[in-house]
Amino acid sequence: MSSVRVQVGSYVVQLWRGEAPASLETLVTAAELSEHFDDGLLDNGLPGEFLAVSISENGAGSLSALLFTTQRYQPSVAGFDPGVLIVPETGVAFIGAGTRLLAYDLHPADSRGAARMWEDAADVGFWWWDREGDIILMAAELELAAWNTAGHKLWTTFVEPPWFYSVTDDILHLNVMDFETKFAVRAGPGGS
Repeated sequence: MSSVRVQVGSYVVQLWRGEAPASLETLVTAAELSEHFDDGLLDNGLPGEFLAVSISENGAGSLSALLFTTQRYQPSVAGFDPGVLIVPETGVAFIGAGTRLLAYDLHPADSRGAARMWEDAADVGFWWWDREGDIILMAAELELAAWNTAGHKLWTTFVEPPWFYSVTDDILHLNVMDFETKFAVRAGPGGS
């Protein structure tokens, strides 16, 4: 089992990979919102790798999370590592692992506690989240997609390795197999 703990603004994020933490049951029951994806979660015979993500507010203590999720994900080989991006000013958390993408509102206006906003899928497998100003980019093996900081999807486009991008002055420069295009990062490849 491996574990990592980081702080993003006032949020504390902890991830466990490989095996469930010893305190799994306590973490599940103590969280405002706890979600489990995939049956047979703790069965090591299932394909994919175990992942748990806990998001809490700084100072709240490790066992009083706003959100706690568990899942098995695949692909789970090198290059397909899970990732979390939190937008501190909107309280939106993006989680990517394998082909599963999730977004949560950590502080919804109705005060009912954290709530899932959506579940989506990444083509072949998730690579990383990236924030460019008020745009959240998601890179996957065969997809580049964008959301705003409130968690609303703006666009998606097909890519094929080798591919990479950069953003300069709100223009996304995309190179797919040595074919270069550029477009406004907010509008996407088909926007104006």
